[in-house]
Amino acid sequence: MKQIKLIMTLCCLMMLMGCKSRTFINNNDRTNTLPALSVKGNFLMNSNGDTVTLRGVSYGWHNFWPRFYNESSAKYIINHWGADVLRAAMGVDIDKNSYINRPDFGIECVSKIANAAIENGAYVIIDWHCHNLRLNEAKEFFTKMAMKYKGVPNVIYELYNEPINDSWTEVKNYSIELIKTIRAIEPNAVILVGSPHWDQDIHIAADDPITGFKNIMYTLHFYANTHGQSLRDRADYALSKGLPIFVSECAGMEATGNGPINREEWGKWIDWMNKNKISWAAWSISDKNETCSMLYHSASSEGDWKDNDLKEWANIVIEELTSSDFVPAIISE
Repeated sequence: MKQIKLIMTLCCLMMLMGCKSRTFINNNDRTNTLPALSVKGNFLMNSNGDTVTLRGVSYGWHNFWPRFYNESSAKYIINHWGADVLRAAMGVDIDKNSYINRPDFGIECVSKIANAAIENGAYVIIDWHCHNLRLNEAKEFFTKMAMKYKGVPNVIYELYNEPINDSWTEVKNYSIELIKTIRAIEPNAVILVGSPHWDQDIHIAADDPITGFKNIMYTLHFYANTHGQSLRDRADYALSKGLPIFVSECAGMEATGNGPINREEWGKWIDWMNKNKISWAAWSISDKNETCSMLYHSASSEGDWKDNDLKEWANIVIEELTSSDFVPAIISE
């Protein structure tokens, strides 16, 4: 009896102090009721016309960390971390295991994450994770993916991870060709378009957006200890021009993926995304010896991670995913 009273007292104290406890979120009950998404103005919407804000995580490059690309890890992240979007970052042309050299392996890895997201009632971003324009190979890949997942409301297509040296004119023309490719098969899925300079020059895209297609959003990437108010100002300008934004990759440390986590600036970004109802995916599910990799080498490949498997960054992301103001997409405002 004393133990029960003690537990009740501690719970009351936590409520009074406004503490956030980690609450695992089970999404299994929405597996068969996941709404299709569309873009209206600046906002991502569900089929009921409600504004949707997705929050989740991005896997690291599939060619470097294929061990995490399995159904079990995806299920764990969805059902225990509370993610309602996963990003499958398929490395295109970095090494021998990249898509260019092993296309079937890349498709296999991406499909495992996509299939698990669908089965567990979450959305998935199929990400062409590349820094170079490879139009012909991208057309081939997205044709296969669009045919495989035609009519599945869970799937979002990201056309170009982070353009670096390409101009907006080049990226725009490339994106239009891929949008046409996907739309010939899948007329309604949400498509994410990159912008130059590691997805930083979104203000340039805002001055010359792609027209003639529906359900298009533009990606913005930030690392909070490098990118601050000046990038938010660019994004605010883009929003003021009516450009819908999706933060498909973000983290709290330096743009190198290393260095200290700037919790204050991360909090400002979270506040900004919440204010503007912008969806995001945090980087990354991997075990590299760097700050942004969420897992230590001790972490299993299949999930069920213990506290000592998780780095500081993982705990910060989980805290946000399980925070009291988190609203799953299916029951948005």
